[in-house]
Amino acid sequence: MTGPHNRRTVLAALAAVAAASAVTSTGPASAAARSASGASRPGASPSPVPDTAVENHFWTTYTDWRSGSAAGTRAVAGRRPGLVIAAPAGTLEYTDPHTAATAPWEYATWTSPFHHSAVPATEVIASWNADTPAGTWIQIELLGRYSDGTDTPWYVMGRWAAGDQDIRRTSVDDQTDGKSSIWTDTFSVDDAASGLRLTHYRLRLTLHRTPGTRLTPTVWRVGAMASDVPDRFTVPASTPGVGRGHELAVPRYSQNLHAGQYPEYDNGGEAWCSPTSSQMIIEYWGRKPTAEQLAWVEPDLPDPQICHAARYTFDYQYEGCGNWPFNAAYAATYRDMSAAVTRLDSLADVESLVRAGIPVITSQSFLKEELTGAGYGTSGHLMTVIGFTEDGDIIANDPASKDDDAVRRIYSRTEWEQIWLRTKRYDATGKVRSGTGGVCYLYWPTQVSAAQRRVLRPLGLL
Repeated sequence: MTGPHNRRTVLAALAAVAAASAVTSTGPASAAARSASGASRPGASPSPVPDTAVENHFWTTYTDWRSGSAAGTRAVAGRRPGLVIAAPAGTLEYTDPHTAATAPWEYATWTSPFHHSAVPATEVIASWNADTPAGTWIQIELLGRYSDGTDTPWYVMGRWAAGDQDIRRTSVDDQTDGKSSIWTDTFSVDDAASGLRLTHYRLRLTLHRTPGTRLTPTVWRVGAMASDVPDRFTVPASTPGVGRGHELAVPRYSQNLHAGQYPEYDNGGEAWCSPTSSQMIIEYWGRKPTAEQLAWVEPDLPDPQICHAARYTFDYQYEGCGNWPFNAAYAATYRDMSAAVTRLDSLADVESLVRAGIPVITSQSFLKEELTGAGYGTSGHLMTVIGFTEDGDIIANDPASKDDDAVRRIYSRTEWEQIWLRTKRYDATGKVRSGTGGVCYLYWPTQVSAAQRRVLRPLGLL
């Protein structure tokens, strides 16, 4: 698509098509959820994935934070280096579009150096890890350079706070320059077939605080995943590898137990696959909300931490909990946690991660008949890969289950691989729709084992 579009409207249209075709949606598909038309049926041969389809680049070290240009920010050293407000560069007025409240905020900025992406990209997704105490928030922006030598405008990739008492965390709709657009959390070249690509990008952080205070956000990590995954309806089948026979002890939570809860956070149930998956992995790493943090949840609701995760991943513009970077940022609010949104090229990467003790949250769309045993179809759904059978099939914690005990599933490796890695698919009416092309969330502790480091470093995440 070209020109500005409200992605919520696009997703609503997809959901309407699915409903008319008796395909049940288990939650909104985030990032570049665009429909397409006029494509031909795939040929017999699957499209290969180039070796350089994905590149991750992050700024995380003290040296990183001292690079680029700063206006009122400073780098702080220590066990977890970060960026903070030193002396405000000025004061601005911000009118929250979701509350209509206008308030003054002191601000300071940091702008990264231009990064030359190893992958000339059709899509870029930023992610960040930060602490925003009450009275603070951050804005993340991206400016890119195209392969034709021109630059994008500064695109807002998110206005974010861990809480919701100061501003409402939000994506920003209707951002485009006629060559690219922002689809909630994803920069996307409008016409990939034209050959136009994003070759460089820089990120700008704006840190805000209540005027007259010494408060500050702290940003520990900011960066982006740049990708140029080719359009494909099918992918080559992979051979089971190092993950066979390994299963991680990940807690099991069902999103369906929360159907109808908290309409202000998209009504629970099928809409909460992303925060439910996030919470499972957060707790796998030994973190969880305190009793005080959960005190707002209605008494006697099951698994109140899922309600908590939904509230604190909710994107008030998108009107849902499926914003990919907001989920990663939520995970990183827990003690000594790192998180990123990326793509993986194959199940071999997932197997290496699982073997090293790192579960993977994946995004996929499919018809009911395309994933044996799921019992549903979806225009977008998050689940977690926690292991592999001896035959190499997928062991998943699938939150689209009737209760917590039913969450653990085994899915066909071949079927699951297709629905996760493809970028094009057919819906129940035969129309061409998008697939996520291997999108996933990865959460891990700041202190990792040698085995985990060996897996994360080649992916560009350390």
